Amino acid sequence: MEGTLVDGTVQVGADAKQRFHDARGYGRMRDSTIVELAPVEAAHLLARGDLETVIIDASSSAGETASVDDVNTTPHIGASDTSGPHSADDSSTYHVGFRGFLAYTDAARQFAVYKDLRDRGFYLSPARSSWPGVDPAVGNQIDFIVYPRGMGPHDDEVAHQICVIGERETVSMSTLGDVVLAVVDEDGELTYFETDSNSAFHEVISHDEDNTDSKNIDPSEISDNRTTQDQSSLPADLSADVIHDRVVCYDATDSLYDENFYGQRLFGRNADTGPIQFSLIEAAYLAQQGVIAVDTATIVAIGRDVEGERFDRRLRVYAALRNHDTVPKSGFKFGADFRVYTTFDGIDSLDHSTDLIRVCQTDMKIYPRDLSLDIRLAGGVRKRMVFALTPANGDIHWLSVARLTL
Repeated sequence: MEGTLVDGTVQVGADAKQRFHDARGYGRMRDSTIVELAPVEAAHLLARGDLETVIIDASSSAGETASVDDVNTTPHIGASDTSGPHSADDSSTYHVGFRGFLAYTDAARQFAVYKDLRDRGFYLSPARSSWPGVDPAVGNQIDFIVYPRGMGPHDDEVAHQICVIGERETVSMSTLGDVVLAVVDEDGELTYFETDSNSAFHEVISHDEDNTDSKNIDPSEISDNRTTQDQSSLPADLSADVIHDRVVCYDATDSLYDENFYGQRLFGRNADTGPIQFSLIEAAYLAQQGVIAVDTATIVAIGRDVEGERFDRRLRVYAALRNHDTVPKSGFKFGADFRVYTTFDGIDSLDHSTDLIRVCQTDMKIYPRDLSLDIRLAGGVRKRMVFALTPANGDIHWLSVARLTL
């Protein structure tokens, strides 16, 4: 059986409807007899031997990745690949097999993912906006729609939306969320990352549109941004000294550290009393809340000197976390901005932190290798990796990312 490449899809007749579409979920019906296959589907059928060749008409194939003439001059098409003109009178029409078709469509990376998912027992569809099960709003970002095992394109349920990238490409963080990244490394091995905007973390950090803490608050201004966190146990107007890149409070009450986990004991972790040192982030937040009698603008200015605009973003994220009854602390030892304790009942019963937070600009682009490092480290210490996408204005967007085993 052979197909014909027409306007970017491969059209197959004969009994393709019964064999490919109805029985195995390939393609879509162009009419009552013709099945229309995406190039990656046709490549898979060629690799399986279900299709023998695809006919390419070079005179009407403008816009493809490679030209037929280019492919014809490479060893990808040879006698075993059944290539060449149909006849002496039809020099622009070629028959190509799997090797020639893959080279012509430049679909090797997508093919690797498609075949892997098929081998795992999934039905999947190329994510063209007009194809079954595809949301037009994401059709230009997604390569495949994967259906739950036992279901197909005609069922009303989607298991995963797959975006295929290579390890040397960057991906914009703003395009992630409810998408699975399928990363094809230089060896052709596959790694799947699930990105989620609605994970269990977001049930803890829920955003109320009327709550100003999730908006853009100018950290240089002291304002009454009282929040959902109970401040009743905190003192007020404590004297403190700014010392380089930290703030030390010599008259701190035990409630600051023991009950709310602000700062660290200056005399060491084994000290039960004594001065408490705060990071600039903690100090700016406590100054905003009126807990320490230090000018917020002074602390913020120092923070901007040592971190630039990143300090403002981190302060916004820190405030949002504190304001939703979680306890953020430095994530330096894990290579992150913050480690987060989603429950905290006192320093004496301190458990392990549950999440690692990296603060990013919304439009930040990241290499899969760097994403993999963050996720691998978080998984190795049994924590959830969360990216806080923080725009100059507007709400913080929380994005959880984890390895996905299919």
